[in-house]
Amino acid sequence: MLKEDCASDLKVHLAKSLPLPSNVTRPRIDLIVFVVNLHSKYSLRNVEESLHHVDAAFFLGKVGFLATGAGRESHCSVHRNTVAKLAHTYRSPLLFCDLEVEGFRATMAQRLVRMLQICAGHVPGVSALNLLSLLRSSENPSLEDL
Repeated sequence: MLKEDCASDLKVHLAKSLPLPSNVTRPRIDLIVFVVNLHSKYSLRNVEESLHHVDAAFFLGKVGFLATGAGRESHCSVHRNTVAKLAHTYRSPLLFCDLEVEGFRATMAQRLVRMLQICAGHVPGVSALNLLSLLRSSENPSLEDL
């Protein structure tokens, strides 16, 4: 899906929920992305339950939310503002995407890799703590609207 030249090794671990098994050795975790399917209330509930298993220090720029299914709002069972409030509560960036469209998938993959590079410390002059302010855009709801 995405071909990027990178000086470091990129490893992605997918999990349906947290906590991760403790009896497994794994590399350092640089970024956690919680994926919320806007077409499934179960997806939102699962993310909310998983959030309790993340150390508070990780929310200092190393957690993000990805809301999928944003392209077909008429079919959504989870409102966009619900996910926006969740991301705001945890002071974490929120990205909306329709993964059914190939162009959006590739663009989102590039954005996530860039977020990971920042969180892993591979972007000089930019830290994980800067991530939220870097990803804010005019299309996301303002904090006052939440």
